[in-house]
Amino acid sequence: MSSGWEFSRTDEGIWRPATVPGTVHTDLMAQHLIPDPFAGTNEKAVQWVDKKDWQYRRTWMITAADLLHDVIELEFEGLDTYAEVFINNQRVLTSRNMFVAQRVNAKPWLQAGDNELRILFKSPVKTDMPQFLRDNIIYPAGNDASDIPLSIYARKAPYHYGWDWGPRLVTSGIWRPVTVKMWNRAAIREVWYQQQSLQAKGAEINAAVAVEAVTEGDYSLQLQAVLDGKKQWSAVKKVTLKKGENTINIPVIISRPQRWWPAGLGAQTRYTFEARLLQEKEVLSADTRQIGLRTIEVANKPDSLGESFYVKVNGIPVFMKGANYIPQDNFLPRVTTQQYNRLFEDMQTSGFNMVRIWGGGIYENDHFYNLADEKGILVWQDFMFACTLYPSDDAFLENVKQEVIYNVRRLRNHPSMALWCGNNEVAVAIKNWGWQNGYAYTDQQWKELQAGYDKLFKSLLPQLVQEHDPGRFYFHSSPISNWGTKEDFTKGDNHYWGVWHGMEWFEAFNTHIPRFMSEYGFQSFPGMETIRTFAAPQDYDIFSNVMQSHQKSPAKGNTAIKTYMLHYYQAPKDFPSFVYLSQVLQAEGMKMAIEAHRRAMPYCMGTLYWQLNDCWPGPSWSGRDYYGRWKALQYYVKDAFTPLLVSNVIEGRQLVTYVVSDELKDRRADLELTATDLDGKVLWQQTLKQINIAANASRKVFAVDTAEILKGKNPAMVIWYAQLRIDNKPVKRNIFYFVPAKDMQLPQPEISVTFGKQQSGGDYLYMTVHADKLARNVSLELEGASPEERFEENYFDLLPGETRTIRVFTTRNPVAVKAALKVTSLVDSYKR
Repeated sequence: MSSGWEFSRTDEGIWRPATVPGTVHTDLMAQHLIPDPFAGTNEKAVQWVDKKDWQYRRTWMITAADLLHDVIELEFEGLDTYAEVFINNQRVLTSRNMFVAQRVNAKPWLQAGDNELRILFKSPVKTDMPQFLRDNIIYPAGNDASDIPLSIYARKAPYHYGWDWGPRLVTSGIWRPVTVKMWNRAAIREVWYQQQSLQAKGAEINAAVAVEAVTEGDYSLQLQAVLDGKKQWSAVKKVTLKKGENTINIPVIISRPQRWWPAGLGAQTRYTFEARLLQEKEVLSADTRQIGLRTIEVANKPDSLGESFYVKVNGIPVFMKGANYIPQDNFLPRVTTQQYNRLFEDMQTSGFNMVRIWGGGIYENDHFYNLADEKGILVWQDFMFACTLYPSDDAFLENVKQEVIYNVRRLRNHPSMALWCGNNEVAVAIKNWGWQNGYAYTDQQWKELQAGYDKLFKSLLPQLVQEHDPGRFYFHSSPISNWGTKEDFTKGDNHYWGVWHGMEWFEAFNTHIPRFMSEYGFQSFPGMETIRTFAAPQDYDIFSNVMQSHQKSPAKGNTAIKTYMLHYYQAPKDFPSFVYLSQVLQAEGMKMAIEAHRRAMPYCMGTLYWQLNDCWPGPSWSGRDYYGRWKALQYYVKDAFTPLLVSNVIEGRQLVTYVVSDELKDRRADLELTATDLDGKVLWQQTLKQINIAANASRKVFAVDTAEILKGKNPAMVIWYAQLRIDNKPVKRNIFYFVPAKDMQLPQPEISVTFGKQQSGGDYLYMTVHADKLARNVSLELEGASPEERFEENYFDLLPGETRTIRVFTTRNPVAVKAALKVTSLVDSYKR
């Protein structure tokens, strides 16, 4: 039911065309009734929208033949948020939770001919204000960008109310599809394929088939499992159904099962399971889904070093590489299938094996989790609670209960699902963020708030997970430990914000290493192509109104970027150079962190940086901007997440080289170690022949006193690099500099570019980049580039005289690419 919709403001009564799925804001934009909130400072101009009630309607044609069905069911996959559904002016459904699908048998209210379906959306602000007045307390929802924080009352995406990387745009509307299903007698509601055991010789699964019947009687269930077109198992079971809900359990045995593996460790094998409900050979209902067989265990327990936190897949400890994910738009229905596909292609290209769905956004749609299954990206799933305390009255907890049951049952069949986490940062905030004094809570209020926390996150949520997804790891809050003391880094997962919020320099990443790093990051600006979508040239100043309005972390924000930049780099010559340098700064800092985490395995067994993506265009911690354009960070992540990593670091007076492997077998390789001056003259060289690269491990393979390498030379004039070769083929290189870039007297390189022919298919071509002198952070930009156009590698260093051939993903021909190409190296950004 996606066409024929209209919407209106309830106090206005003017009906206008609407898009479903959609939001009030996007419909108002389409009618030119509000400006684009993402442009300029327009966000402030649309704050009236969430104070109004809105309604949607369409005419629904029903035939006499339709009315012969036992059930005519309306399913609303997502109503945002306080909604009442009317058929022919009769209220048939009330919804109070954005995260829960709603179903209603509409038949009793339908008639042959035209019927009116109308949905009233009440203002979330007006709806929740009475609760605020009743409670007589302000909850510590610091990210709620309004004078009165109401977001805690609504079971709605918290980030809609504002966050430190996104605007306050509190939406309403039919945000997920509305579908009609007409059926007779009985229908399969869901099938839960609960894995009981998994061994090499066989897998035991219980298929729990949930059936709703309106006609009791005898039926039969047919189930089968298929792999690569070949039937692996099948069964037929005769059942007698009673009216209402029925659950039929059918044991499944898969002989010699093929396992599902995360990316980089094996195939993402999935079996196609089909269940069909029949009566007298007539198929009444069917359910088809793909199931992966694997074991996942999260090891979080005391050990000799503190408290472990790591993921075992199929019995093997796996180092997690990935990022924190936020929703891709403030207006969720605008996110297309193609954008989801490209997001996962980018994660796959970047070497991810895990993504954390952060607790201030949404439970993603089915396509997201299907892609995670397909690409081998494990999902760390937060429940949608973040950075504040919440009510714990019976009505609120009942609303949450329905949300948890719905989403846990919806997602539990996915092989990519790794764990459930109760919330983001609430437990650590209770202990460390000074909420009691900051919000002037009495001792009694504080005691009640903490008791409410325990009731929600330590009682209700784990009980529901255990009931509906038994065996899956749940913990009540991430991170387990704070980042203030040395001991914090020995316990569980950690969100380390000493860099950025604590204003510690990047080198702190080398010493502040936890058991599992589930959040850390640094901001940068998106590229100029993206900035042009929301700002005009007169706004090109980090302290202009437009830039400040798009910087949602004002306490640090642009000032912090500038402070760090001038610590590590020379001053940029203009605004585009500042934008370029902000990305280089972010990328180099995060490279330091990722390599430190990987070198520290198995003490540290995961690195999930903040953040993968954006919900609007502006400066943030993301590696991919709002349009999916790669910043420098994403290229560095791709380089740092490769299965084999060689990493150099100063430890005391020594320069130490590590080799890290995520592969499950040992390798032999040659390691070439070289020191040169800035002109490329070799100062020191050594090759380690046929070193052993241990499987699934980090090893220190070489150490040398820095004095032996420098031999009295100025460290600013020396380059060090390590090159790994297998079968005489280069597989990994890493360049190391002894001093910050600002202290190096970098030469002005001549960078030349040549192009190959357009490749078959026409979606990429090869280009060769050559530098006569050292060229740091070589940036390749195409003027007018679409988000789909990008370079295979970017922001790379070229050693003196070096040539690199890369692919350009574009449909433009070589002549057009050359005309649009802008090449920048680090020295080009400096004031001269």
